[in-house]
Amino acid sequence: MSAGVDERATDTELACRFKRDPEEFHAVYDRYHRAVYLYVAGRLDVQAADDLAAETFLIAFGRRDRFDPERGELRPWLFGIATNLVARHRRKEAQHYRALARRPREQEIDSHENRVVTSVAAQRMQPQLALALTRLTRGERDVVLLMALAQLTHEEIAEALGISYGTVGSRLSRARKKLRPAIDKEAFHG
Repeated sequence: MSAGVDERATDTELACRFKRDPEEFHAVYDRYHRAVYLYVAGRLDVQAADDLAAETFLIAFGRRDRFDPERGELRPWLFGIATNLVARHRRKEAQHYRALARRPREQEIDSHENRVVTSVAAQRMQPQLALALTRLTRGERDVVLLMALAQLTHEEIAEALGISYGTVGSRLSRARKKLRPAIDKEAFHG
């Protein structure tokens, strides 16, 4: 049954398959690579996204025997791994956002690849928003970007980060308060 991704297979079925036969892990990659790549690209840059998305699946493959479908789905598990990898690149991420904040709004996007990543990162992430993201704590930024870029639910974010549902809500609330001035400023000046 490894001729392609069985779109109807549940994560539990995929996990059973790849635990019996490691070759079946390709179905997990086929199903989730694009989403993980786009999430990481939205957090960092395309070069880091290539590397970190690949590393996410390498780590997941190495830990496949420890994946427990009773504890949750594959998607948030993979996004948790990706978020931890992004955490290793925090300094670079902060530099990236500071550079975006300094970039003039009129500056042309120089390549198709950059246009794609920019649209993934909230349709040409405005400098004020980029600067505001640097002012969030690591935990607040993780919650906001997992919701905005990976489109995870509160439950999935809690699972991905290993925190409680309530902590997700409180971090999101604090982040919204910190981001509101940048969003309001952009709404009136954008």
